[in-house]
Amino acid sequence: MSVLSFLTDTASSAVLSTTEQSSITTSISTLQTRIGQHFASGVIKQHFRFGSSTRGTILPRSMDERSDIDYMIVFSENNATSLTYLNRLKAFVEKYYSSSDIRQSSPTIVLELNHIKFDLVPATITWLGELQIPDGSGSWMTTNPNDFNATLEAKNKENKSLIKPSIRLFKSWNATAGFPFRSSFEMEKWVCGLSFWFQANQKDYFFAVIDNLNTSSSYAQWVNDEITRAKIIVANVRQYEKDEMPVTAENEIKKLFRL
Repeated sequence: MSVLSFLTDTASSAVLSTTEQSSITTSISTLQTRIGQHFASGVIKQHFRFGSSTRGTILPRSMDERSDIDYMIVFSENNATSLTYLNRLKAFVEKYYSSSDIRQSSPTIVLELNHIKFDLVPATITWLGELQIPDGSGSWMTTNPNDFNATLEAKNKENKSLIKPSIRLFKSWNATAGFPFRSSFEMEKWVCGLSFWFQANQKDYFFAVIDNLNTSSSYAQWVNDEITRAKIIVANVRQYEKDEMPVTAENEIKKLFRL
């Protein structure tokens, strides 16, 4: 197996299994039914899934323990504090789900179901018609939850459909490295902002992502160490391939993912 085929296979396997997808669909269906039962007619304006699970960039829990399904619940009125809406959502989940499955992680309610983590986000609509969600400090912040999806789709299409698998490889490396980057959404946005010139295949694209990582004095030392380690491994792989040592190169790339 070459480095290219290893990376291609790893990216292809870094997706939700049919079983996981089925389990998520069932859990969401149940959640939707219970929302309809719990809240009086007209209280909830809309509720929908958003985030990496709608973009094809979510990793299975086996590869990323922090993987979750984002679900937004939009209330019709907006005449109370963000904490009030969080509490209303919390009261709903406490009524319908076992308390062992629930925790509040401001500004969301986390629900663990069938080994799948759901991040339930309360939202209201501003007088300008924008969605707003709790900002974690008792106030609100505006959001456009699925706005990024179109950006990612366009970038992926322009780049031989190699952006999404590159993001999954990047997130997989991040998970095995102990999460030097805490926000997977920021990671996705960052990759989308990179320029890819003369990259031909999955290996070129993923290596370009690692090439663009830089250490920083604002990062913790261990984060800088992980970035440096990744860049050294990629440099070694390139050298081994240049020296026509494919087996050594393949063994080296596996180190990147702690294999």
